[in-house]
Amino acid sequence: MNTQPKVIVFSTPTCSWCTTVKQYLKKNNIRFRDIDITKDERAAKDMVRRTKQQGVPVTLVNNRPVIGFNKLELNKLLNIKG
Repeated sequence: MNTQPKVIVFSTPTCSWCTTVKQYLKKNNIRFRDIDITKDERAAKDMVRRTKQQGVPVTLVNNRPVIGFNKLELNKLLNIKG
């Protein structure tokens, strides 16, 4: 059975790269949890603690952070061909 890694996207509503990441994941049928860090201060602090990054998007794939829209890294971690 092919189980998908756990994917979490930390994002904000006004971030165009966040939208790009989420659209890319949807296009490739990757399920993910979207966390709006403008509404969830604990999640924002958790993201910074894990990644030392203030900016979004940050995508966690099985707790491995991908900073920004790094298509090659996402493809590798999520086994997306293309």
